[in-house]
Parts: sequence; C-alpha cells; structure tokens
Amino acid sequence: MTISEKSAYLKGLMDGLNLDTEAAEGKMIAAIVDLLGDLSKKVTDIEDTTIAISDELDEIEEDLDAIEDFIMDEDDDYEDFDDDDYYDDEDEYDEEGFDFGDEDSTIYEVVCACGNVINFDEDTLEEGSIICENCGETLEFSFEDEDAEEE
Repeated sequence: MTISEKSAYLKGLMDGLNLDTEAAEGKMIAAIVDLLGDLSKKVTDIEDTTIAISDELDEIEEDLDAIEDFIMDEDDDYEDFDDDDYYDDEDEYDEEGFDFGDEDSTIYEVVCACGNVINFDEDTLEEGSIICENCGETLEFSFEDEDAEEE
C-alpha cells in the first residue's frame, strides 16, 4: 500500500466512523487526516521528481561516456601529432631547450640515470655540472660543438 493509499484509507475510515468534526477530538482527527493527505501528495511529487532527475542523470552519464570515448580515440591519434603544428612562429624551440622570449631565460632539462628530471638555466650550464638532488650523482655538461666531433 502506498502512502497515498494509506492516507485515503484513513480519510475513509474517519468518514465511516461518522466522527463529529464539530467536537474538539473530531476537529483534531480531521486536521491530522487532512495533513496526512497533503504530506502524501508532497511525498508523491518528490518521488516523481526524483525519478525524473535520475533519468536525466542517466542520459547525462551516457553523453559523458560518449565524450570520453571520443576523447580517448583522439589520444590514440596523438602519435600522428606533429610538433610544428603545436609551436607557432612566436615560440622558439630547439633541441637544447625552450626559450621563453628572453635570452637569459633558457631552461634546459636533463634526465639523471636514476630517472630524476632536472631543470636548469644557462648559468648552471656554464658551470659545467650539476648534482642530482635525488641520488647525488654529478652530471657534467660539455660545450663542444657537435659538428666538430663529427669531423
């Protein structure tokens, strides 16, 4: 039996008992039955709204799954990505590091044998070495021209 059915049953029971709704006790019981009827309508409305919201959320979840599948398919295509498509003419990029527009702000990156990635600037490069904070190994840098080594 649903809440609405129980409320209707109580109303029918009250009417069947022929309670005197003019007496104090009768007024009280009639008000309680009326309140229960209103509450059962509100609860039914809330249940209906909850079901509608749940259905909408299910549709949103399906849409998000479709978007996720689409994005994951895009990630699979990343192998075809060309660096020239990413860097425009304003960005300067070379094999030694990134230049963010200021000659003094070139940042270099080296990976230590322990796997630690170390970023450093040109001043550190001129010093000729850097110590890995992770394992303590000294990494040395050379200024020799690669073209001179090939000859």
